[in-house]
Amino acid sequence: MTEFAFLGIAEAAELIRGRKLSPVEYTKALLARIDKLDNRFHAFIRLMPERALEDARKAEQEVMAGKVRGPLHGVPYGLKDIIDVAGVPTTGHSKVLIENMATADAPVTTRLKEAGGVLLGKLATHEFAIGGPSFDLPWPRAVNPWGGNHFPGGSSSGSGVGLACGMFPAALGSDTGGSIRNPASMCSITGMKATYGRVSRRGVFPLAFSLDHVGPMTRNVRDNVLLLQILAGHDPEDPGSADVPVPDYSADLDRGVKGLRIGLIRHFYAEDMVAHPEQLAALDAAAETLRKLGAEVREIRLPPEAQYAACNRIILRSEAFAIHRKWLNEQPGNYGELARQRIMDGGAISAADYIDALRMRGRLTRAALAVFKDIDVALTSSSLDPPCRIDDAEGCLHLYARQTRQPFNITGQPALAMPAGFTKEGLPLSLQLVGHPWQEAMVYRVAQAYEQATRWVDRHPPDV
Repeated sequence: MTEFAFLGIAEAAELIRGRKLSPVEYTKALLARIDKLDNRFHAFIRLMPERALEDARKAEQEVMAGKVRGPLHGVPYGLKDIIDVAGVPTTGHSKVLIENMATADAPVTTRLKEAGGVLLGKLATHEFAIGGPSFDLPWPRAVNPWGGNHFPGGSSSGSGVGLACGMFPAALGSDTGGSIRNPASMCSITGMKATYGRVSRRGVFPLAFSLDHVGPMTRNVRDNVLLLQILAGHDPEDPGSADVPVPDYSADLDRGVKGLRIGLIRHFYAEDMVAHPEQLAALDAAAETLRKLGAEVREIRLPPEAQYAACNRIILRSEAFAIHRKWLNEQPGNYGELARQRIMDGGAISAADYIDALRMRGRLTRAALAVFKDIDVALTSSSLDPPCRIDDAEGCLHLYARQTRQPFNITGQPALAMPAGFTKEGLPLSLQLVGHPWQEAMVYRVAQAYEQATRWVDRHPPDV
């Protein structure tokens, strides 16, 4: 079981294609691992073992017949439970949607199926991707395996936890104010929020239409590249989707960073808010690592992080309230306390405030893109602190405010969070890389160079 737990997507897929790894054996091993661990860590709210084994048997038969459907052929994955799978409930981890049966696959689900993936089940999330970590929902909240009883980040909590625990090598999350990058940071995995419009959001329950992204979560950069390659593409039925060519994300992945211009947004984590000392030191060490690898690294300045955070908060909560107001009127008691409180805050925001925030968004985006003209990629913080205990309500609330992910939901730029080391207590530290719109490949190139130089990805939670 342990032998299969931390196989990457690319490695597993190659073994399957070469008939050196049975999709059925692989899936059974991961299901056994889930059975052993998930009563402690709660990554899943709906495990689908029969379906997974049926898909694995089909994948194995196809391999034996010389047919491989795609780069995910025979490889298990999980889906955040705001993403539709036909014939399976999409609950948003909420009592409100506990019987909400999906009638069709989301396009991202279809893409993973067509690539040959084996769906293990639906994963825990903060309620409606906003309310958590909560203790008053129909299913338990996911728990970070790093530290044993720590906050895993959110809202794509189950995705981060399952990857860190070795339950599966691939998962999807969503990101409206950092919800892919937060669990990536807290769980020591890799999560990409691609450019706004790069990945279809149709069939994914919305939090805020103008800020929502769907994206890949994996344990390493190469696997993330592979997964985004499957997901990316225009969806004419998603009004936020952009008809922009999708490049080969792996073409320059191993070119290194020599000669690249990297902007260090240090004021986000050293002035606007001051990061935990070990997190700050990890970020400065990452900048030095990239310098030693041949990049030109220099400090740059964007508008203060607080301006982006305020803008994101007003837009997100206004749009979330518009989505939920009918249910809030009809069944407020079916919401958990945190989700109800956060969504209802949007009802107190005036139309004028919302319009002002939209106009401010334009100004903040233009300011960021003007600075990016002189660099290839930016390096900054993701989370400012390591994870706290999940039963520390004040600590979790504090962590949510102490992050620098929201600016890039406002600008729509691609942003990736990845491991950057560990505290003396063994808790994850992280960094964030940000690129020009549609330039995910460049972000991946820098991330790959850093990953290969540091190999933080080789370290796994000690008690799983």
